[in-house]
Amino acid sequence: MKKIIPLLTCILLILPFFASPGFGAELSTEEVARRLQQSYEKMTTMSARFQQTTSVRMSPRVKKGSGTLIISKPGRMRWDYQEPAPQVLVSDGKTVTMYFKQSNQMTVTSAEEYLQSDVTYSFFTGKGNILRDFEVMAAPPDVPTEPGTYAIELVPRKPHPQVEKLRLWVDRDRFLITRLQVIDQFGSVTDLRFSDIKTGVAAPAGLFTFTPPPGTEIIRQ
Repeated sequence: MKKIIPLLTCILLILPFFASPGFGAELSTEEVARRLQQSYEKMTTMSARFQQTTSVRMSPRVKKGSGTLIISKPGRMRWDYQEPAPQVLVSDGKTVTMYFKQSNQMTVTSAEEYLQSDVTYSFFTGKGNILRDFEVMAAPPDVPTEPGTYAIELVPRKPHPQVEKLRLWVDRDRFLITRLQVIDQFGSVTDLRFSDIKTGVAAPAGLFTFTPPPGTEIIRQ
């Protein structure tokens, strides 16, 4: 079974914005991105639950996953997948580890190397800038709308081997990203929905280390 690796190509930040644009006001896509960026820069910690689906073009199969995440800037994060099988992705800002219970393996790589291979990881580590790194535009008309959100599309300004474009739905009142889609060059879509989003949560350093069970195969990359 193919592992579900949390795409930090999978994910921008889920961020609050503390001043709503006002009843009935419409914002440009650039302004939505700017306010999202401002919120992200203010955020220090956050947690959420997530539901993930991944579909591949020309295949009826859809892979599903779910779990919890916690982020602490700069550079620390943890994704705990409970379904379909336990998996843990942890970054302490220097090293990224990914543990897969089903295969009894854990991969280890440097955070710097991971950052170079993942266009969205920089948003989690406090180094990203939406308007600098992406071309921002309105989502196409055929993209489903969700009540109470702005839908925008981001295209990397520099070609990226894993990401063709990102689509995100941003809450109009709090400026939280409630849904994120990552589309690659082959038409595969990773769709993440976030709920129970909290900011300013306790995030002790111990959460961002992981010791695998005895006998786990360690793969250093």
